[in-house]
Amino acid sequence: MACTFEKETIFFLQGNAQGTSYHITYISKDKIVSEKEIDSLLADIDASMSTWRPNSIISKINSNEKNVVIDTYFKTVFNKAVEVSEKTNGDFDISVGPLINAWGFGPTQKKSLNQNEVDSLLQLVNYKKVSIQDNNIIKEKPEIKIDFNAIAQGFSVDVLAAFLEKKGIENYLVELGGEIKAKGKKEQEKWKVGIEQPDAENTSERKLQAILNLDNRALATSGNYRKFYKEGNQKFSHIINPKTGYPAKHNLLSTTVIANDAITADAYATAFMVMGLQKAIAFVEKNKALNLEVYFIYDENGKWKTYISPGLIKQIEKT
Repeated sequence: MACTFEKETIFFLQGNAQGTSYHITYISKDKIVSEKEIDSLLADIDASMSTWRPNSIISKINSNEKNVVIDTYFKTVFNKAVEVSEKTNGDFDISVGPLINAWGFGPTQKKSLNQNEVDSLLQLVNYKKVSIQDNNIIKEKPEIKIDFNAIAQGFSVDVLAAFLEKKGIENYLVELGGEIKAKGKKEQEKWKVGIEQPDAENTSERKLQAILNLDNRALATSGNYRKFYKEGNQKFSHIINPKTGYPAKHNLLSTTVIANDAITADAYATAFMVMGLQKAIAFVEKNKALNLEVYFIYDENGKWKTYISPGLIKQIEKT
């Protein structure tokens, strides 16, 4: 699909991947990127780090197969995850896999958990117990399982963006599962992206909370309303606190993070959901070198309120 614009054409690509969909818009004189190329890149990423594929590198590592050699994709994501874990003092942790599975958000069957079982699983959660040696992953305990789902989609967006740039494309927007990276402009304007209102009932209807101009940056959103299940009157979020072993529970409903790349935005969006509102705001203010902007939606006595970092306010257009 395409439409012409000042001798250049706006091209649109879309498809399904990683349990969600992707949408790519780029501006070029010719169609120089195809869905087939995008699908191939995403398949390579899945072959490296999808816990839903039994033959992926990460699944083989989690199953303790011998002599599993990691690829460049895996190493990049692992190293970034460790960097974010260290910055957040463990509020982000890719070794949370056993808890993800136990709570029913992984590829294995959900378990019924009591406090003792949660405490037992917590003994396996510590990113410092996993390391890279000579392109192999070393785990201190065989029961440790790695889960990249809080960072892999952001990384995938960066891979697709780098592919477009390698083709000489200077104006594009890449979106995968709500994670976005934009460069350049569309019709002489900065790319505009929407921030969704949290949807407590997980309906198909999507209402926008705000629209912002994305200027050569990446955006990711995490929210406890996006993936959850109910048991009785209790709602269980897919975002697991690696320190308590339980789904993150506080008044922060949604975290949108803008960063220089999508892998960074994705990881910190999850970390901030674990931290909670005040701790997340303090983190952003303290770590200005990370160049993060945030848009938080939170519940205060039953009313939704927002926190917008000062540097982002001028980029916001209210809906």
